[in-house]
Amino acid sequence: MNKKTHSPKQDAVERKWHLIDANKKVLGRLAVEIAGLLRGKNKVFYANHVDCGDFVIVTNASRIVLTGKKLDQKTYFTYSGYPGGAKLTPYSVLMAESPEKALVAAVKGMLPKNKLADKQLTRLRVFKDGKHTHSAQLAMSVKREKK
Repeated sequence: MNKKTHSPKQDAVERKWHLIDANKKVLGRLAVEIAGLLRGKNKVFYANHVDCGDFVIVTNASRIVLTGKKLDQKTYFTYSGYPGGAKLTPYSVLMAESPEKALVAAVKGMLPKNKLADKQLTRLRVFKDGKHTHSAQLAMSVKREKK
């Protein structure tokens, strides 16, 4: 019984592309699903110290739903680094102008606070409507799955 723990290597990771339609989905629940895919928690060989996540494409970000009174009460905080450079934007304004920022901020908050999270967040592509520019990558991912 000489079983050893398998540790995945970075170059052995095979990344897939996932297309998620955000139409009428709750922001937080969608962010949890996306963060898990970006980290690779859906894979058998998941290890938290190896970047083994997949690519995620999110469409229809303008149709994301916030529950309760969050649309009126929740604020998006940015800081320029200068004194008095804090900006508080209500989510009602943020969701009307750029709902992509709201989703990316929610996903970023659910990733670990380290260098891996920055790399994982670069594999997230969010689009306001149903059109996206990654149809070629999705086609390649489907071909690889059929083999």
